[in-house]
Amino acid sequence: MKTILFDLDGTLIDSTDAILESFGVAYDTFGHVAPEDDTIKKLIGHPLDVMFMMLGVSAFEANDYVAAYKEHYRLISRQKTTLLPLAREAIERASRIATLGVVTTKTARYSEELLEHMGVMHHFKVLIGRESITHPKPHPEPIQKALQVLDKEAMHTWMIGDTPMDLISAKEAGVEGIGVLCGYSTHAELLVHTKNILPDAFSAVKWIEEHR
Repeated sequence: MKTILFDLDGTLIDSTDAILESFGVAYDTFGHVAPEDDTIKKLIGHPLDVMFMMLGVSAFEANDYVAAYKEHYRLISRQKTTLLPLAREAIERASRIATLGVVTTKTARYSEELLEHMGVMHHFKVLIGRESITHPKPHPEPIQKALQVLDKEAMHTWMIGDTPMDLISAKEAGVEGIGVLCGYSTHAELLVHTKNILPDAFSAVKWIEEHR
């Protein structure tokens, strides 16, 4: 049986409103104005501390901003996060042909809570989040850790994600990457890293099913 690993934000779920609001609260906590929404959205997929530093927060202060972000995010995440169109169908269809996992830079604890709330967590045999590993995507460690937990081989594994980081991590881990256009990256940005580009996770699962 194949293994299919999914990214979360922009691949299966839309938590954009929760993310942007939590960034705003974090900046407000320390007396600063948050960057423009589009600037933040371009960085979604990176670990939070990296995002804050890329937005100009010092390395010394980044963890404090992350803590403020997480405190607010947990309060609103369930109300302001939805499954993307056809994501539920993608998960259900994938579960019939493969062992499933989630590999995300979100906190595993919050990710599991969200997926439980949405009624799909039971389909996944592993969930690797930021605290599960030392080196987040684009490093291969998160995917390697997922395969280790599942006792699966890279050669029979697919990684579905919406950012170059997902695809770089997949390539470095020796698994096949599929880019999806329902998230935060453009076709051109994904094409640098894979020729497998599809509209959404459901289309990606169908493609895997047809090519297995």
